[in-house]
Amino acid sequence: MIPEPSSYSVPAMSSQPLRRRATYQDILDLPDNVTGQLVDGELIASPQPVIRHQWSASALGGDLFNPFHRGRGGPGGWWIIDEPELHLEEDILVPDIGGWRKEKLPILPDEPYFTLAPDWVCEVLSPSTARIDRIKKLPIYAREGVSHVWLIDPDLQTLEVFRLEGQRWLLLLTAGGDEVVRAEPFDAIELELAGLWIQPAAAEPDRR
Repeated sequence: MIPEPSSYSVPAMSSQPLRRRATYQDILDLPDNVTGQLVDGELIASPQPVIRHQWSASALGGDLFNPFHRGRGGPGGWWIIDEPELHLEEDILVPDIGGWRKEKLPILPDEPYFTLAPDWVCEVLSPSTARIDRIKKLPIYAREGVSHVWLIDPDLQTLEVFRLEGQRWLLLLTAGGDEVVRAEPFDAIELELAGLWIQPAAAEPDRR
């Protein structure tokens, strides 16, 4: 007997067009007041953050700059940079603050972006970015060997401190409100968390 030919089914052709992977040009084409990132080939466009977000990032950067960037009142040995653009393989990320140990990066590059992953990053969470920061960006930071990540939530007034152990993030510290903490890798100084939050304005006295 002649064996019957084996049958197979032809996969149905999808009517949906393949999604184009975003490129750096897509970031360059964004308006000036929009921050662009490439995460797993997807363009993430974020408008200017609200004031409380900017306040937390600026206050933390100010607390760390003198003792660690300039070595005044602290050990020095770090570059502390606001919103550095990171080109990490095909991903382009912009954390709120990044830090490099000077022993790893003796001289800052004369370029508009970094190709060397930081030793520490801080992401200031907002309702529109928290999911991306936690689910999309944390694995990329782990892949690139970023040793510490801080997540700050200005709405909840909390700080989470993570250390990379292998390819897993170990939660070292959760604090908030008006606590005073020492947090890796900047545990040489105390941080007063109350300074990171915009306090609600006092109610006007009732003069009736």
